[in-house]
Amino acid sequence: MELENLRNIAIIAHVDHGKTTLVDSLLRQSITNIKQDLLKGELIMDSNEIERERGITIFAKNASVVWNGVKINILDTPGHADFGGEVERVLTMADGALLVVDAKEGPMPQTRFVLKKALQLGLKIILVINKMDKPDARPDFVLDEVFNLFVELGATDEQADFPVVYAVAKLGKASNDMTLDSMKDITPIFETIVKNIPPAKRDIDGPFQFLVVTISANDFKGRIATGKIYRGRVRSGDTVALIRRDGTKANVKITSLMTSAGLDKVDIEEGFAGDIVHIAGSPDVMIGETFADKEHADQLTPLKIDEPTIQVVFSVNASPFAGREGTYLTSRQIRDRLYKEMETDVALRVKDTDSPDSFLVAGRGELHLGILIERMRREGFEFQVAKPQVIYKEMDGKKMEPYEQVFIEVPDTYTGIVIEKMGSRGGDMKDMRSELGVTHFNFVIPTSRFFGYRTRFMTDTKGLGIMNTLFFDYLPAVELAPMPHGSIIAYEEGQTTAYALDTAQQRGTLFIGPQVEVYRGQVIGQTSRDEDLEVNVCKKKELTNMRSKSSDGITFLDPPRPMNVESSLEYLGDDELMEVTPLNIRIRKEVVGKRKGK
Repeated sequence: MELENLRNIAIIAHVDHGKTTLVDSLLRQSITNIKQDLLKGELIMDSNEIERERGITIFAKNASVVWNGVKINILDTPGHADFGGEVERVLTMADGALLVVDAKEGPMPQTRFVLKKALQLGLKIILVINKMDKPDARPDFVLDEVFNLFVELGATDEQADFPVVYAVAKLGKASNDMTLDSMKDITPIFETIVKNIPPAKRDIDGPFQFLVVTISANDFKGRIATGKIYRGRVRSGDTVALIRRDGTKANVKITSLMTSAGLDKVDIEEGFAGDIVHIAGSPDVMIGETFADKEHADQLTPLKIDEPTIQVVFSVNASPFAGREGTYLTSRQIRDRLYKEMETDVALRVKDTDSPDSFLVAGRGELHLGILIERMRREGFEFQVAKPQVIYKEMDGKKMEPYEQVFIEVPDTYTGIVIEKMGSRGGDMKDMRSELGVTHFNFVIPTSRFFGYRTRFMTDTKGLGIMNTLFFDYLPAVELAPMPHGSIIAYEEGQTTAYALDTAQQRGTLFIGPQVEVYRGQVIGQTSRDEDLEVNVCKKKELTNMRSKSSDGITFLDPPRPMNVESSLEYLGDDELMEVTPLNIRIRKEVVGKRKGK
């Protein structure tokens, strides 16, 4: 392949700004063989079930297209900061990036995060202002805001002089100007990539060097390492040196060498510097390690990944309903699964504890850990999780804790309640501005004080508020009073009844409805006061032989508040656990039947 005929480009964006939809259009309109059954659906790259359900990219993926004889390796990255481990690794393979921004919303908090990483690596950026068909699109405003963000993030003069393309990714159209009539197909994006993104750097004649960026598994080929060849060339069947992160070396034979063609991996005989390839042959290769020529075994700089900020304890389920719904229940099975996850998720940390049934798991945020928990329960695992705790650090003799930068958008009506609640949690308001009836806030708050606020925020703003968070920095730890909450606790085991729940809902908000199996000590709701309350939610109405009016006995229950993995993690108190099974998410007291303060 000629030097100028290869481009490696990452797609970066805030969540829901159309990044994966744009990749779909690039795949469909390129000269690339893609299976027809995949082309029928949307979000081709979001192949994971959870990704499709939530409409977000969780796992970084790569594909390739061919346009006018130019091979373009496309790297789709997550848009959420909690999956920054994926973003940081993938960007090391890119020579440029498409920054996708919504034509109405403009740059958002996660835009700042992913763009900062790309600029630090010196990547050439192409701005794609997407969703130009929105009736309230404001591309001029968005362009100014993006330029200001580049300057704020310390972009070089060359990086700040970025080309701009306007697009409606859902329709597969783009243009170099703002008029919708000029949009015919996605060709302007391809042209801008080839013109502005530099060709992949290629030292084909030097000794072979390859950095492992992601790991996947194949039933036939075993463990597959994906990364970019930085120097030289490699052939299938070659014996190369595998250099571990600690510098130790071992010889490995390459049993399979592949490259991306569309969404598929296809076998090739030889790979060259600059290209992204997939190598099989080492059963225990890890992310960040180097494959190199065995005669010139030079190690590439191992990937540096931001440290986790929160941790939780996973343990064997010990509730009265333990073992009823799960397939994998034992501590050995849970431990093996967690340690296996570390092989592909470099932002995750797992440690054994003093108890053989418990494991300490640290991650980048509640969503990061929540996705892991959701994946495990869908695989048939059953376990319990304790309340998340922040990870403190000792720096210069001072106790430091992580702080979050919280960006909030609410209708002007709710500004007072937001300021009050964030202030009571120790939030420091850095910026506040009102625009078109919407108030925009920028707070900095200790992570430990931010736990549990998302749910209350949605309640306070009647679901109309928007909140995004970013890791801010490690700052001096603040010892503040705990933020208590009161739970409605089931008094006995049995099946809930509408009659009993009608009484319970007068004391707060319920998490469950009637005809649900519960046990004593299970949390079935939140009280309106910060005190626990035990309620018999299985009590049945006493029957008599007296006739009653037709209106008697009719019970009207409010819809229960649905509690998924993330909302349950946020809700947990110090003495509460989340029980996770393939069928249910339950919250319970750590000691069943024990109330706070008892």
